[in-house]
Amino acid sequence: MTTSTIAPEQVNRIVSNQHHDPFEVLGSHLVEQEGKNIWAVRAYLPNASAVYVVVPQERKEYAMERVHHPHFFECTIEVEELNNYQLRIQEGEHERVIYDPYAFRSPRLTNFDLHLFGEGNHHRIYEKLGAHLTEIDGIKGVYFAVWAPSARNVSLLGDFNHWDGRKHQMRKGHTGVWELFIPELGPGENYKYEIKNFDGHIYEKSDPYGFQQEPRPKTASIVTDLNAYPWGDEQWMETRRNRDPLGQPISVYEVHLGSWLHGNSAKPAKLPDGTEEPVVIASELNPGARFLTYRELAAKLIPYVKDMGYTHIELLPIAEHPFDGSWGYQVTGYYAPTSRFGTPGDFMYFVDQCHLNGIGVLVDWVPGHFPKDGHGLAFFDGTHLYEHADPRKGEHKEWGTLVFNYSRNEVRNFLVANALFWFDKYHIDGIRVDAVASMLYLDYCRKDGEWVANEYGGRENLEAADFLRQVNHNIFSYFPGVLSIAEESTSWPMVSWPTYTGGLGFNLKWNMGWMHDMLDYFSMDPWFRQFHQNNVTFSMWYNHSENFMLALSHDEVVHGKSNIIGKMPGDRWQKLANVRALFTYMFAHPGKKTMFMSMEFGQWSEWNVWADLEWGLLQHEPHEQLRVFFREINSVYRSEPALYSQDFAREGFEWIDCSDNRHSVVSFVRRAKDSDEFVVVVCNFTPQPHSHYRIGVPEKGFYTELFNSDAREYGGSNMGNLGGKWTDDWSLHNRPYSLDLCLPPLGVLILKLDRIKTAQSLG
Repeated sequence: MTTSTIAPEQVNRIVSNQHHDPFEVLGSHLVEQEGKNIWAVRAYLPNASAVYVVVPQERKEYAMERVHHPHFFECTIEVEELNNYQLRIQEGEHERVIYDPYAFRSPRLTNFDLHLFGEGNHHRIYEKLGAHLTEIDGIKGVYFAVWAPSARNVSLLGDFNHWDGRKHQMRKGHTGVWELFIPELGPGENYKYEIKNFDGHIYEKSDPYGFQQEPRPKTASIVTDLNAYPWGDEQWMETRRNRDPLGQPISVYEVHLGSWLHGNSAKPAKLPDGTEEPVVIASELNPGARFLTYRELAAKLIPYVKDMGYTHIELLPIAEHPFDGSWGYQVTGYYAPTSRFGTPGDFMYFVDQCHLNGIGVLVDWVPGHFPKDGHGLAFFDGTHLYEHADPRKGEHKEWGTLVFNYSRNEVRNFLVANALFWFDKYHIDGIRVDAVASMLYLDYCRKDGEWVANEYGGRENLEAADFLRQVNHNIFSYFPGVLSIAEESTSWPMVSWPTYTGGLGFNLKWNMGWMHDMLDYFSMDPWFRQFHQNNVTFSMWYNHSENFMLALSHDEVVHGKSNIIGKMPGDRWQKLANVRALFTYMFAHPGKKTMFMSMEFGQWSEWNVWADLEWGLLQHEPHEQLRVFFREINSVYRSEPALYSQDFAREGFEWIDCSDNRHSVVSFVRRAKDSDEFVVVVCNFTPQPHSHYRIGVPEKGFYTELFNSDAREYGGSNMGNLGGKWTDDWSLHNRPYSLDLCLPPLGVLILKLDRIKTAQSLG
């Protein structure tokens, strides 16, 4: 008969799941009994009918006996060392042999890890918290760690313990991180954390640092190895590291993967090993369709984007989210690419294939707010852990979401490391930070009395601004050559200025003012445009205050706003001509470019997250011609350094004439960096053609018509200048020479001095 070495109250704390450190009770302990040092082995095993300790080095078993509770077992063993023992457990007619999780006592997080996390500066905390495949004392398994400082207890739930929170109780460290190593677990295990607060309430939570989740509507995290994928993009990564992206052409195709194209639900995708990938139905509203996988999207989307000439794909948030209709902007799994389209390895394959085809990958990132879903971050440890407790700071009532508490070091660390994570593990080339204005202003979408001023009495969220500086400083420190883009809709100063100058540290900012001005301008009848020339020219007054990206995004084609073509006045021909004129002006205007999927072929209806894009329109000639137009304007843009190399330098742009509001015509010059190359752009924003329209130009010679948005192959009237024009020795617009041009209706011309032809003629 074994004499118990443990007090009943200690056993009761384990049985009732109220012990903050079960290692104090469970596992192996060196104790003194009858003047001898012996090993006491204890285990709490609900459902067990008999348990034996297997000591491999002795090739011997020791029967355990029940003490103080029917499912609490203990035995004593007289051996010098007790390493890697096993438990043979009988549960009715079933038997299993396991390594005891409580025999692996050494925590894997060092004090230095915890110190850095506590001060908000552990930039790779995702390699410590979460679920990690590891090996301890020669035994492979999974190490789990989660931050829940106010929890009374935390347990692991999973298929491996039949979702019974009594079986794998975790240990709490002094910083509020709970941890446990479970031997012999491997990739693919589903798990959650069972968190209890001091009132006894239980919360089942997905892992905030989980690398994979089950396809919705399920919410468990999945143990995943992120280091197994064989990347092939070394050359791309090295080139990116040594290149300034702001001097390169950037033409971004913004995509929502779930609605670009669907597959047939009856035809699941084949994985490389020949097995079938689980089918994820796209929507209950569309039961005959399924989501394409990341690998299928690589085979379909990448060739399309490459053929169209875009330099980057921007993905609406692909971090895990529960509701398709949120478009990904209400994230519950910040470290997990959504399982709608496959596994983390599948997403790595997608990014890798983009790079191998010369396409960069941008990802929308949402650090401003998160949803209230029970399995997510909200009220994570029974307290307001990730969000502010005060709803005047911690809730976006308009969106029904919660606001991160940027003043808490560990929360800030969670987000900073998350941004770095996507660059590190998935090789992405940039982030577009969503809703930056909602982060920067304490009174954003709040009425008087519904917000709290900062310490100086102002409306600025100083903690959020500091957080953004920290994010951007670290991104560019670790990953030179990438992009960090702010969707910031106000006049907050120095958004795209470096942090060492006091800026927020982004290297690009969406130009929301240009977007609103141009959509207002193009939506009006052309006759009225003469009274609104300022809409076209105003952007150049402030263009050099920031590094701007011109964006016509998904937000402009939903919620009753109509798609781009539907915003245009006139008959169908005029609508298409207006679209071509708008986008040609956009590509000629200083700034990088972003446009949303479906704009390139003139989809009439608004974007519908539940359906495919209207690809059937391409069987109609006008829509196919518009697609050809976009392919060609991308080609011209990428081939002419004058259109991109000095987007943010005053030397890169000069007006020729911006005052001809009577004809709604503007003309300007774009110049290349470190070169005498330049292009001349002339825009006619009315349906009235002009057969003899003269503009001044800086140099004498023959100007080739590089691009004409009114060309026949694009569906235009084919008015133009027969390939180009020679200058006349007439000074105009303060320039020594001029061109007599034919301006097509609702057309934009891009012309370039042909120096070879000019030299041959003059020489």
